[in-house]
Parts: sequence; C-alpha cells; structure tokens
Amino acid sequence: MPTYIAMLKGVNVGGNPLKMTWLREACEELGLKQVQTYLQSGNLVFTSSLSASKLAALIKTTIDAQTVRPVPVVIRAASEMGRIVAGNPFLGRKGVAADKLHVTFLGELPVKPDTARLDRLAGERDQYHLAGKEIYLHCPINYGETKASNAAIEKVLGVSATTRNWNTVTALLAMAGG
Repeated sequence: MPTYIAMLKGVNVGGNPLKMTWLREACEELGLKQVQTYLQSGNLVFTSSLSASKLAALIKTTIDAQTVRPVPVVIRAASEMGRIVAGNPFLGRKGVAADKLHVTFLGELPVKPDTARLDRLAGERDQYHLAGKEIYLHCPINYGETKASNAAIEKVLGVSATTRNWNTVTALLAMAGG
C-alpha cells in the first residue's frame, strides 16, 4: 500500500484551529492506515490504497466540516517526496544554508506559469526554481519577508499552494520511510 504525505494549508493560524489528535482519529475513521501527524501546522503521513486525488478530496471534505474556513489539502506520494528532496537545486550551493530553504507545494500543475511575475516576486534577494508542481525557494533573510508567499504564488499561478521549510520537508520524507 502506498505511503502518502498530506500538507494542509491554513490550519492553526488566523483563527482556523484544528487539533492534530482529532485529525489523526478522523483520518483513521476514513480508513487511512499508520496515520501520523507532524507539528501543529497540518502535516500527515499515512498509507492508503486510494489515489492521491481521491484522498485529497476525502480529507478536505472531512476537515472542512470541522474548521472555520476551508482548508486546501496537497498530497504527495512518498516516492514523489523523495524525488522532490533529491531535486532541490539549491542544496550544496555555496552560501546557501538549509535553514533558508523552502518548498512550495502546488495543488496542481500550473497551466501557463507567468515566470516573469514570479521573477518580480523573488526580486533581487530571493531565488526560486519552478519544477512541475513544486517551487523551490531560497530566502536568505527569512521566509517571513519574501514576497513569494503562498497567497502571491496562488495569485500568479492560479493554483492552491502551501509552503514547508526544508526541515519539515525532510522530516516528512523520513516519517514516510524515505
């Protein structure tokens, strides 16, 4: 049975609470196996025989019935996450610290990505690399000061997005057995 990683956007921030204990139990009631959460920001690792798209819809419907605002759910198979981690173009570059790296996970493949607008978001300071349904970010000051936020990326690309720091990305992969 495949292992998946689900990343929720917008929980436990801005008045949209969601207890991780409830989330684990709700996912187990949906038939997901080996359900684990990571941090309070809505990260799940589990196994299931369902497809990623069916899982995203199922989890979203369950969570939306519990939260104040709708919660986008982005899912990657553990094998995809392994490729994402291995494919980070900023790793090993001189002057790039791992604690300044992030990955923005897109809900779907952008149809016509406006890279000129993404370039303007990154500006002179930040760097990005769009690779399919992920955007690798290097924010040398910190992510909190980048203009390449989830909201800005969603507006430019027209798809949902959620960002995780590099430590969380690699921790989720490790939890998934990668």
